[in-house]
Amino acid sequence: QVQVVESGGGLVQPGGSLRLSCAFSGGIFSIYVVGWYRQAPGKQRELVARITRGGSTNYPDSVKGRFTISRDNAKNTVYLQMNSLKPEDTAVYYCKATIPGTDYWGQGTQVTVSS
Repeated sequence: QVQVVESGGGLVQPGGSLRLSCAFSGGIFSIYVVGWYRQAPGKQRELVARITRGGSTNYPDSVKGRFTISRDNAKNTVYLQMNSLKPEDTAVYYCKATIPGTDYWGQGTQVTVSS
């Protein structure tokens, strides 16, 4: 049974930083493409970072230069380093692990950026 578990969310002031973790179990982690998504109240879920099996990354313009995704295949974990956080980054952040035809989602972790 594949499981994906996010952690690291919390309350942070504008301009601050957080590092989210996505822990994976029950499969061969290294073959999965992993993405971080977020969903704010009343808005659609959106991609904020993605990393391939080979380590290539991509980001939307809204977070480019502030967020960094990385993976540690030995620890079956993907990280999302978030710097220079803004109130509009407030959302529930989800991790998704993908192999062709199958997606595995975590339960999400809340990130709140507020003074």
